[in-house]
Amino acid sequence: MDINKTLAKEFGLRQEQVDNTVELIDDDKTIPFIARYRKELTGSLDDQILRELYDRLMYLRNLEKRKEEVTNAITEQEKMTPEIEAAISAALTLVEVEDIYRPFKPKRRTRAGIARENGLEPLAELLIAQENATDPEKEAEAFIDEEKKIPDVQTAIQGAMDIIAEDISDDADIRKKLRALAGEKGELVSKASDPEAESVYMNYYEYSEPIPKVANHRVLALDRGEKEGFLKVAVTLDETLATDIILGKYVKANNACGELVRAAAEDGYKRLIFPSIEREIRSEMSAKAAEESIKVFAANLRQMLLQPPLKNSVILGLDPGYAHGCKSAVIDGTGKVLDTAIIYPTGSAGAVEAAKKKVKQFIDKYDVSAISIGNGTASRETESFTADIIKDYAGKVSYMIVNEAGASVYSASKLAAEEFPEYDVSIRGAISIARRLQDPLAELVKIEPKAIGVGQYQHDMPQARMSEALGGVVEDCVNSVGVDLNTASYSLLSYIAGINSAVAKNIVAYREENGKFTDRKELMKVPKLGKKAFEQCAGFLRVRDGKNPLDNTAVHPESYAAATSLLNECGFTLADISNGGAEGISEKADGLGVENISTNLGIGVPTLTDIIGELKKPGRDLRDELPPPLMRSGDIMEIKDLKPGMELVGTVRNIIDFGVFVDIGVHEDGLVHISQICSKYIKHPLEAVKVGEVVKVRVLDVDVKRSRISLTMRLNDEEEKKKQASERRPKKKREDRRPKGFDASQLRNSSFRIKQK
Repeated sequence: MDINKTLAKEFGLRQEQVDNTVELIDDDKTIPFIARYRKELTGSLDDQILRELYDRLMYLRNLEKRKEEVTNAITEQEKMTPEIEAAISAALTLVEVEDIYRPFKPKRRTRAGIARENGLEPLAELLIAQENATDPEKEAEAFIDEEKKIPDVQTAIQGAMDIIAEDISDDADIRKKLRALAGEKGELVSKASDPEAESVYMNYYEYSEPIPKVANHRVLALDRGEKEGFLKVAVTLDETLATDIILGKYVKANNACGELVRAAAEDGYKRLIFPSIEREIRSEMSAKAAEESIKVFAANLRQMLLQPPLKNSVILGLDPGYAHGCKSAVIDGTGKVLDTAIIYPTGSAGAVEAAKKKVKQFIDKYDVSAISIGNGTASRETESFTADIIKDYAGKVSYMIVNEAGASVYSASKLAAEEFPEYDVSIRGAISIARRLQDPLAELVKIEPKAIGVGQYQHDMPQARMSEALGGVVEDCVNSVGVDLNTASYSLLSYIAGINSAVAKNIVAYREENGKFTDRKELMKVPKLGKKAFEQCAGFLRVRDGKNPLDNTAVHPESYAAATSLLNECGFTLADISNGGAEGISEKADGLGVENISTNLGIGVPTLTDIIGELKKPGRDLRDELPPPLMRSGDIMEIKDLKPGMELVGTVRNIIDFGVFVDIGVHEDGLVHISQICSKYIKHPLEAVKVGEVVKVRVLDVDVKRSRISLTMRLNDEEEKKKQASERRPKKKREDRRPKGFDASQLRNSSFRIKQK
């Protein structure tokens, strides 16, 4: 297989794009570096496509490696044939390769294996030939042997049938066809292990659905229900349809031998083939569901990490609690801790008054503009307490409920202890909650991605694969935003392209010992950070107020000469970059001709375009272009206050296969089912919404007892009518630009056309 050609065909890319990308990967270039600084070679492929291409490249390479191993193993057994070799070469999946290898694979001791040891293979060959002249019982007499525990004819025949059953089971072609049949015609069924037991899986106590229609989230639910002992799950398939495929190939005669082969085939299907295929189908469905779930988790994580920060804001973080109080911490605009305290907003009247007094002191003393409240235990009461306080500040202070998933894990971690050795574990949680509002990306990278809580069934996923996928998302997000070299924690630095955890710690240690970095070149003095690592990381690290203004942009040092020449050609200087940017450089470059400049500077157009964008707005943060987070200033509600038809504004907290959860200001998030997201059909909620997005919703139903809220994002009848009327409104008639006196009928007159020419 020519892997690069296969990749180009599968991804619909030009061959040179794939060849260049694979060469860069093999040269140990990181995905963020390739995506950002090698656009000319890849054809501007983004990081997500590059990661998909990388995963597929690794799969195909593993496939080729396994093909070679299987070929060598069969050859060593001296059983290789041109047909087998061709089949291995043509195999497109690892499953197909394993099916081909199955007959030659060392097996545990089986019934067929014992029969072969006892010399019954010749009898099996006689039966499978199905000649009319063959009398099975008469032929079997020659194989009776007391020492081999073959006391009679029936035992000999049964042994031969076991061999036939196993040979049929090892038939790669039969397995391929039956696997396809099960995938198309099979059903996934489940029953309750104990019909009387109450559980969250009661919808699956009597369940069946055609395999092609089973949604991924149902597969995951069934797997978990089975694992927890509430469900018995199986695959069913019409036995007649399945055995007809086998019989059509193996039963060739309507005689005694043919009947024995039929019986052996049916036995092989029930005992060997179907149980194996059922396991394969279940495993394949689970793997596919897990992969899709990881993709959803990754998409949610990407959106959550890239939520707009509240830059330069003094924030009060509140980690709610009952008996142990509400932990609070004030941070300044850079994330530095200014003050901490433990208050009791859910305690006695005296404790509540003391808590109010303390919070007001924080607000007045440090000029707090935002309050970040964790959504855990006592969050509802803490929100009411906060809303009551900020009424006295006439809109100058607002609050937001943030997802505190993973905060407790972080606060008890070694990293948190290194970062805040002077603070108690509980206070560290409040600091983290405040920082999550101030800069979600910088704070959330400290937490294991799967603990952030924006997926479904994340603890059931293949952990290695999930860690790899989510780690890639964090890496892409960190590098796309960029990192301040002089303020970033080592946990944030460790996600920069080309920098591992050890080098990140060395950067922080160098910074603490020598003071702030004044330019990117100084990175070369950091222990274990060589030329190769510098090439990968330099463009993603920012040095604010340094010696070279370009160090505060995403322009790579390898392009500094080109950037300086570009400034000169367009009438700007490096001083303009220090003073806020070369405003108008885009227009001047267009006037000179981007293609011409590209040729003169010896760089590609994509790189030139990126440089122009950076020079225009140095130090820009792509998150600044997103809508700000939804802050609240009081007027909170409880679930009992909700009524069908109420219209509210909320924040999307999580997206799953069948809908989205929206925070509408009550303690419980409401569910917008996928069918209620928009009027048109969508396959997945991610097509229409993003985590962190502020959306308008309407209440459909409220179940106070079960704390369930059903919402819709679809337009109401009146809004839908207005929309449809707008879509039906005739378009403005295009201005008639034809000359006066023009007669369309004259176009039919060729002499008129000639005159016009």
